[in-house]
Amino acid sequence: MKIRELSGLCPVLCLSAFVLQAQAQVQETDQIGQLQKQLKQTQERFERQQREMKEEFERVIRTQQAQIDSLTKQITHAPAPAATGASPIQPVPATAVTPEEVKELSGKVDQVVEAQKKIRPGEFNPSIGLVGETVFSYRTRGPGQTGADRAGGFDVHQRSLELNLAASVDPFAKAYVVVNAAADSATGEATLGVEEAAFQTTSLPGNLELKAGRFFGEFGRLGYIHDHELPFVNRPLALDQYLGGESQSDGLQLNWLLPIPHFVSLTLGVGDHFGDPKNNPGDRRAFTELNFWGRLSTYLELTPDWQIEAGISGLWNPKTEDRGGAQGQPDGGTLTERERRVAGLDLKVSYVPLRDNQFRSLTWGTELLCSDNRYLFDPNGSLAPSHPSPGLDGDEFSGRIGSFGVYSYVTYKWSRQWSGGFLFDWVQNAQDHHDETFAYSPYLTLALSHWNQVRLQYTHTGHNPVSGLRSDDAIYLQWAWIIGSHSHGWQQR
Repeated sequence: MKIRELSGLCPVLCLSAFVLQAQAQVQETDQIGQLQKQLKQTQERFERQQREMKEEFERVIRTQQAQIDSLTKQITHAPAPAATGASPIQPVPATAVTPEEVKELSGKVDQVVEAQKKIRPGEFNPSIGLVGETVFSYRTRGPGQTGADRAGGFDVHQRSLELNLAASVDPFAKAYVVVNAAADSATGEATLGVEEAAFQTTSLPGNLELKAGRFFGEFGRLGYIHDHELPFVNRPLALDQYLGGESQSDGLQLNWLLPIPHFVSLTLGVGDHFGDPKNNPGDRRAFTELNFWGRLSTYLELTPDWQIEAGISGLWNPKTEDRGGAQGQPDGGTLTERERRVAGLDLKVSYVPLRDNQFRSLTWGTELLCSDNRYLFDPNGSLAPSHPSPGLDGDEFSGRIGSFGVYSYVTYKWSRQWSGGFLFDWVQNAQDHHDETFAYSPYLTLALSHWNQVRLQYTHTGHNPVSGLRSDDAIYLQWAWIIGSHSHGWQQR
């Protein structure tokens, strides 16, 4: 009996399954139909916009051509004066229209046409990108022993979360904004700030390009490169010591591409600060309290596979007012910076055998920096904020301290994803050239894609006895990723 009941249920179950499957297929078919309808509507809307743009473009061409024809007829077919007339106006001969004038007029028409072509949907909408960078690390000693700005032992540092926006302002200028949420080294809390916000021209005469706003001033090889774009994990010691890290400034920067066959670029800039810490000149800033910088760079292609880039940079702040305040010294005195001067010489040699393997390359980069600052020396420390009655007491005197720093790295890329290299650092303290620090760092990079990268690095940092600091070892694992478009202005990196 049970077998018969089961036998009777089987057809019912099968029929129910077929009905459910049919309903699912009908529902899926309806969804596909709706998607196809939406796609067709989008395509029709796009084609309509294309037709409208084409008609507008053709209308502008016809109008410009009619104006050209009218001017040409007026010039070349002006009526001759009457025989009895005494009109002082003489006919313009046909030869009055020179080829140069025709070429100039055609150039103006081309500019109008090009401007019309640029007006299309999305032309002035900003490109948006997001960059995240996390650094996992382990250090053998704490900051009290090494002078580092991060905790010893195990540490996770969300070094940056960067939002980039860039777009054309009009056919003659562009602008970009970089907003960064960087973690504070003491509290670990992310602080949101505007890292860059600049306006940049694209069509000044004489191969000139002007940038204004907040940006990274062009100094040296890596001074104006963001941390996550470096070929290694940490910024070189010399850049941290002499520039204060990244070369951020609020000001103006003018770039001139020299009109010669060989590539030579000259950049000059002025701003209220350069790097960090920032100047604090009080309630009135004199012209001499501004920062002035410049860079002269060139590019040479020795062979199709070998290239050389070289540059020389300079930074000058004639009158520094309380940049960083009075800095305490081991002997109990203080130093207060009064004039800042930094010079740099950089070189990069690249081997890129494009004919054999486009993913293989060898890069060697190096930069030598010199700091020559003027300080106000205070032997007894009366200018220190911690002094019971801070102020001048007559024992202060002025003097200069010169110091040097250098970093050099080599990176070999042997496949689409894998590359490795070695970085060497050596720097003298800007306030005491007897205080020396060196570091060496082998690193290995895995580029999972163009937008996703992981880097492993080991760093040994050593100090001489003058510093009073101890050497330490660290291991870093850096993970950086990009969503959307990514650019910091339109400057070549």
